Amino acid sequence: MSRYQPGLSGPAGETAAQASTPSLAVPLAQGETATAAESRAPLKPSDAVPLPDYLKTTYSWAYLNPVSRALFDQWFVVQGILWGNAGRLVRSVLEEVEPGQRVLQTACVYGSFSNQLAEHLGPEGALDVIDVAPIQVHHTRRKLQKLPQAKVRLADAAAPGDGQYDAVCCFFLLHEVPRAYKTAIVDALLETIRPGGRVVFVDYHRPHALHPLKGLMKVVFAALEPYAHEIWDEEIRQYATRGEAYEWRKSTFFGDLYQKVVVRRR
Repeated sequence: MSRYQPGLSGPAGETAAQASTPSLAVPLAQGETATAAESRAPLKPSDAVPLPDYLKTTYSWAYLNPVSRALFDQWFVVQGILWGNAGRLVRSVLEEVEPGQRVLQTACVYGSFSNQLAEHLGPEGALDVIDVAPIQVHHTRRKLQKLPQAKVRLADAAAPGDGQYDAVCCFFLLHEVPRAYKTAIVDALLETIRPGGRVVFVDYHRPHALHPLKGLMKVVFAALEPYAHEIWDEEIRQYATRGEAYEWRKSTFFGDLYQKVVVRRR
């Protein structure tokens, strides 16, 4: 989301505030914000982003199906999937970003993650949420329509665009993509942060040997998450081609089943 200074003028005498207002396919209703109207506007053909093959072949049931979207986008469902750790993991992200910052979220997330992040950033902050799936973009725009500091657009995490950010949040995305895609995403996100900025990765991690859920999670990964085993076997840092240019910090949760990796640009 672009920020502007009131009073500056743009092309043809246009004020910065006018220049920053999106061109909408639907008129504003009485008392409606531009963000709310944008959530009702159809995506233009020029907005299209190719759907990755892995998404179409492996995860269409979870992310491209409207019935599944409605089912999974419930906080209690997310809590169940994460064995009661959703709130703890969301809070671990919020403690890494500050109100007023410009933050990128690399994929739409089921549950209230985006809402909590936008509220944490406050009215002076800016949350830019991206996703490759139009169904997810439409739905997340509706979820965030009362939070004008949040913007949702079509883009691939491996090519996020739209400038640099103070922080980037990658919440349970890496385990879903093939290894080459993991490298492309990590490299792109590290290049997206400003000097001193942070990328926060939260994802699965190899649990300790006696973890009671280790066997069950192996079964789940084998049946539904074919790329997740890679994040058990490798460090997220291994996906960065220029990892030495950054500072890395890792912490784990729930018997090492989950990890948070914070990467700071020097």
